[in-house]
Amino acid sequence: MNRRSLMVASAAVALMAGWAQPSWAAADFTNKTITMVIPFGVGGGSDVWGRFNAALLQKYLPGKPAVVVKNQPGGGSVSGSNIFAVQAKPDGLTVLGTSGSTQFPYLLGEPRVKYDYKDWKLVLAAPTGGVAYLSSKLGVKSLKDLGKLKGTQLHYASQGLTSLDMVPLLGFRLLGLDVQHVVGFPGRGEGRIAFERGEMDIDYQTTSAYLRSAMPLVKSGDAVPLFSWGVLDEHGNLARDPNFPDLPHFEEAYEIAMGKKPSGIEWEAFRAFLVAGFPGQKLLVLPKGTPDDIVEAYRNAVRQMVKDPEYIEKRDDLIGEYEELTDKPGEQLFKAATTISPEAREWVRNFLIKDYGVSFEK
Repeated sequence: MNRRSLMVASAAVALMAGWAQPSWAAADFTNKTITMVIPFGVGGGSDVWGRFNAALLQKYLPGKPAVVVKNQPGGGSVSGSNIFAVQAKPDGLTVLGTSGSTQFPYLLGEPRVKYDYKDWKLVLAAPTGGVAYLSSKLGVKSLKDLGKLKGTQLHYASQGLTSLDMVPLLGFRLLGLDVQHVVGFPGRGEGRIAFERGEMDIDYQTTSAYLRSAMPLVKSGDAVPLFSWGVLDEHGNLARDPNFPDLPHFEEAYEIAMGKKPSGIEWEAFRAFLVAGFPGQKLLVLPKGTPDDIVEAYRNAVRQMVKDPEYIEKRDDLIGEYEELTDKPGEQLFKAATTISPEAREWVRNFLIKDYGVSFEK
């Protein structure tokens, strides 16, 4: 083989070797520190979720960088997210963990929101779930009996009209229930305690809290489960929560109670916030302009992380009994949790302004 042929052959081998390299190999975080911004305070659900994922991601990102959590609370997570949108560089060294509390102001088009989810690159999406239940003193045994509550005002402990409790606010209304939302409760745990004391007669708890603290109320006969919020299947349709296969999801609950399938602008608006609040509640994202090789490095780390024995052992207790998703399934959930039609947004805003005096001014 002459020198020219040898050079061509060597170049071909080098090119093939380049093709054989995984696309994330170009990203290298050796001796780097990655900051995971959690725009919430220390100790809450988002903080626990962020720290759990940070500890495992650093094992699988190229170069095994340190991944540290930076809590940046304020404005219900809007402040920290705004700062991330403006300041985070597209070098893979800063990621943001958002929650439904971050998605809701975005979907509502609040002027204080300066970030746009369309700019960000998804790393993973994390679903969660929950179950709604009634006091057994109301005499309702199942969804088919909801008609018995006509003319009865129910009471629900709310954390805020535009918080995650907007999902039950809109959902109970769709079911034709007259519910007074008592605003000012710091968390769902306090709401459950008020339910136990008889001060509230309708409630919901997230999956882990329901199994731990509300299920005993069901077993004792003090509470009647109605439905789960549901999860999304691979086609984007609501499906039964795998943790509660015997409970209807909300869409099924509506059909049982109302005798027809849900439709119309009110249903469209509710569904957008339902998905953002539960099936697509938590999102881990990279900033605008992040190169594809860095995005792929993160996603590859997630693929390995979810198979880690430590992840599998601790996940259910720490972040819930749901699979965290990346790649196409995660992208689908990301889009569903951050998208609302202008008409549905306008309906929700007008409803909150007219019925509850909510202001969307700066």
